[in-house]
Amino acid sequence: MLTINRLDIADAHVLIEGARARATEIGVPMCIAITDDSGNLIAFERMDGGKVTSTIIAMDKAYTAAGAKKATHEYGEISQPGKPAYGISSAIGGRLMVVGGGLPILVDGAVVGGIGISSGTPAQDQDVAQAGIDHFMAARQ
Repeated sequence: MLTINRLDIADAHVLIEGARARATEIGVPMCIAITDDSGNLIAFERMDGGKVTSTIIAMDKAYTAAGAKKATHEYGEISQPGKPAYGISSAIGGRLMVVGGGLPILVDGAVVGGIGISSGTPAQDQDVAQAGIDHFMAARQ
């Protein structure tokens, strides 16, 4: 039998709060998705002005980060033509994301969920995702 830790709705709200604060600070309204450890959506927020097309992208970034236990930007380089993971972005019905903005959330070395951000550049999305995680970790102490 396994004992599994995963995010709950209160954790998801803390993550969103931290991501929203950073998105506001940089002036880019974002779509913010939080999943549990298996990639199932827990909470989602589209800030006023967040791109409608970014809703699914944010969810898929969180899904990828949690399910694959890897940051989405890590797939970017290795998924290019001639690289070992070329074509992986078409896996699992096209849900596997290969651009920055999806990060796994680790607690005590285990992935407990994922955060996916979309509406800015990949670098902005990744920055906002990290801010959400940083806020969550600070709130846990």
